Amino acid sequence: MSVEVLLLGVGSSGGSPALGCSCPTCTSPDPRNHRTRASAVIRSEGKTLLIDTGPDLRSQALRANLLHVDAVLYTHPHADHIHGIDDLRAWCWLQKAALPVYGNTLTIEHIKSRFTYTLLQPNEYWDKPVLTPIEVDVEPFAAAGVRVQPIPLLHGRWPILGFRIGNVAYLTDVSEIPESSYALLQGLDVLILDCLREVPHPTHFGVAQSLAAAERIAATRTVLIHMTHELEYHALSARLPAGIEVGYDGMCIDA
Repeated sequence: MSVEVLLLGVGSSGGSPALGCSCPTCTSPDPRNHRTRASAVIRSEGKTLLIDTGPDLRSQALRANLLHVDAVLYTHPHADHIHGIDDLRAWCWLQKAALPVYGNTLTIEHIKSRFTYTLLQPNEYWDKPVLTPIEVDVEPFAAAGVRVQPIPLLHGRWPILGFRIGNVAYLTDVSEIPESSYALLQGLDVLILDCLREVPHPTHFGVAQSLAAAERIAATRTVLIHMTHELEYHALSARLPAGIEVGYDGMCIDA
């Protein structure tokens, strides 16, 4: 099962450059230091799955020429991962079809309560998102026919999900990987992993925690995402062991 990953964004909730900041990351001319909010596209078996809909989704999709989406996988309902939900209307209009969106109980309840208008039947103009929410837990499911294994994670006190498609796993906003989830992460070719900043955060891995988790999971290749401007691309890259690298917006990964 071949899998292609396109990292639409690898930034944290504030993005980089951060407003009002003149640090080396924020003033860097290197585009790998310019980070929009975390999101990714997974392509496999002829289908396109979108992970999360952050507030930068429209500009990310334009940059990537993303003309088709078959389903959306939601990790959790924080603003930087869900507040671009209205932009899903573009694909509903193009495809003249409702989009299935998958998430755990927490996420689906947030969609139903905060974005009720996305659950209405389409009108003749398809001028609103038309979504079909589907609740998932720990069992594998098929999104547009593609097998997806949910990975239960903790984001502070919130139960959230990572996703494994084939031998690729996407884990963002992680503060703890439950012991039972490590068994779901064996034999990976690619691990895409949360790495917020230098020091640990109550709801995210810091650099040392990310590296420790990467070492235990032992994927062939680990790519770090969801970084604040505290982590400059070249400085962090120089410190990483073999097999671990800094992700950047627009990065393509084949597995």
